[in-house]
Order: sequence, then C-alpha cells, then structure tokens
Amino acid sequence: MIEPFPFVSVSGSPYERGRSYGAAVPDRIAGSARFYAGQLDGLGSSPTLRRQLIDEARQGIAAFDEAYLEEMRGIADGSGVPLDAIIMINARTEIVAKARLIANRVEEEEEEDEADNDGCTGAIILPERSATGGVIQGQNWDWQPECAKTAIVLRVQRRNGPDLLTFVEAGGLGRHGMNEAGICVTGNYLRSDRDYGQEGVPLALIRRKAMEQEHLALAIKVVATTPKACSTNMMLSQDKGFGIDLECAPDEAFPILPEDGLIVHANHWASPAALAKLRETGIASAPDSPYRDWRVRQLLNEPRRPLGREDLKAALFDDFLSPFSVCRPPRPGQRGDITASVAMILIESAKGVMEVAPLPALNRHFTCYSLTGEPFATEQAA
Repeated sequence: MIEPFPFVSVSGSPYERGRSYGAAVPDRIAGSARFYAGQLDGLGSSPTLRRQLIDEARQGIAAFDEAYLEEMRGIADGSGVPLDAIIMINARTEIVAKARLIANRVEEEEEEDEADNDGCTGAIILPERSATGGVIQGQNWDWQPECAKTAIVLRVQRRNGPDLLTFVEAGGLGRHGMNEAGICVTGNYLRSDRDYGQEGVPLALIRRKAMEQEHLALAIKVVATTPKACSTNMMLSQDKGFGIDLECAPDEAFPILPEDGLIVHANHWASPAALAKLRETGIASAPDSPYRDWRVRQLLNEPRRPLGREDLKAALFDDFLSPFSVCRPPRPGQRGDITASVAMILIESAKGVMEVAPLPALNRHFTCYSLTGEPFATEQAA
C-alpha cells in the first residue's frame, strides 16, 4: 500500500507556524529541496545563477507579503534546510523556467520541456448538479512521481483570517486547498507567447493568498490581478454555490463561467477572448489535454442523477487512451523524465473536508483531511 500524505497542523505567528511545520516533516522538506536542486543541476545552472534567481524571488516575495518570508524562515529553522532552498520550493515554477531559458534548452515557445509542466485535470460541480447540494471541486495533480514522497497536507490556523487546508509540496506554503470561509482554490498549467516577459509573484503564493481571503470576490481579485511571470489556470469556488475558472496570462485574466452546473479544465486555453489575443504554446507538452477535458465533461454529464464525490473520483480515474489519460500512470516524458498523476484531490468546502489519494493510477486508498479534526482513511474507491 502506498503511504498517505503526512498531515501537519500549525498555529501561531508566521514564524512560529513555519518552525512547527519544518520540525514536523524535515525529511520531506529536504526531499523537496533535493528534487528542485536536481532540476537546476540538470540544466547546468551555476551557483552564481542560482543565487541570482533565488535572490530575485526573495525580493518579489518580500514585496508581495513579508510574512511569507517569515514563514519560510521558520520552515528553514525548523527543518534545518537552508532558507534559499525553501524559497526555491515556493518559486520553483518560475526559477526552473528562467534557468531553462537562460540555458537555451528550448527554442522559444515552440519546443517545450515536459519536465516544466504540472499537467493536471480539474473540475467543479455546482449545487444544481450536486447530490449534497454543495460545491464539489477536484483535481488530478500530474507531475513527477517522486513528489508523492515529498508532498504533505498542511492545516494553517491563523490569527488574522480564515484557517486553511492545503495539499502542498513539503516546504511550500500553498497549492490546492480551501479555507474555513468556504473558498476553494485549485490550479493547473497553461502556456502562452506572453510567458516570461515580465516579473511576477510565484504562482504557489498567489494560490496561498487566495486561500487566505474572507470573501470569494477578494480571492478572484488576487488571482486575476496579481502580476505573474507565466501563464496559469486557477479554479475557484465558494460553498454558497458559485465557481469560476480564470485562465491567466501574466498580465491579464480571462474568466470562464459554469455551464450546466459544471466547470472542467485541463491544460489548453479555452476562452475565446484569450485565444483571440494570445498564442497557445503548450500543446507540444500537453497534446492529450483536449480529450482529457472532453472525457471528464462527458463522464460527469452521463449520469442522470445528482453527482457526488464518488462520481468526480470516477471521472478523474478515467484511463481512456492511457498512459496519456486523465489518470496518468508513471510513463516517460518527452525528455526521459517519468511523469504521473501524483495525487487526486477532492474537496467539499461546505463540509470542510479534502480527500487525497497518492499516485491514483496505482492506488485507490484515500485519506480524508479536515479543517477541524484528524485525518482518517476512507473506503477504497470501486
């Protein structure tokens, strides 16, 4: 049996939370640090370049929210992993991509390195289609399978805002999750010809900031207006019954609203407004994205009954045209790296619960994590 993701619950000041976090899972944090240092090693990045890229990220994070750097300092002190490595984990998308561009390993946007991508397929079921009458949001996180050993579920009990629960790479502050105000945030990879033409806030920290908001409108504002270095897609919902998908270029956001009570998104641009204004450059690394989107939408529309978490699980377990499927078993990427669906994440924000299964193509055992209680195993999916 594949081990469930460790659960870490922290409270106090940002530094105190970080220190408790670091002390709880030092081995996983060290594993995350080694993994992303290895990404830079593979690009032949010099120590000077690494310091430069991490210093740039440090300055950008401090300008966005100094408390995030305090939390990272706490993680570093608690885990014994250098602060530079913690910054690297939190800004890894931007740092690795910039190092790759500097190394001239790709030909502009035309040739894409799959190791740069979090694949992912996500969906939101709104109350009019939901068996519980609440919002259900889910995500397959596609990345490199060794990250199943370097991810955790983190609960942050905050003094000045809603508590939050997030699935995250160890050492990181946020990725997919929800807060006690009923706001849920997931996200996946997009690419366009506008990428890396400007500086921006690390995507992981934009998600964390959205999860800290008391109101959905403010979470949408964070995602839509915060400058980014690269494109991304983020899905947001609120337990009162609304969901939205925001396809984001570095300097502009394009909203996609629900249709028939559903939102589904994979890794290609879908907004007609976006496609009229920018050029899609991610299809080389995600050629399966159009039919992954289509399959999940089809599977959720087939039942002539209200949908529950098990229905969303079934759609996200889909193995149509495997291994290039919604639920991806470990397989070689375009440059030899092994990629897989590292985790399946299901969230019901009204209930304050998040179910997560590691490596779902190989394992159907879920653990249920909560904003208030301790984690517990749930029944194995059929």
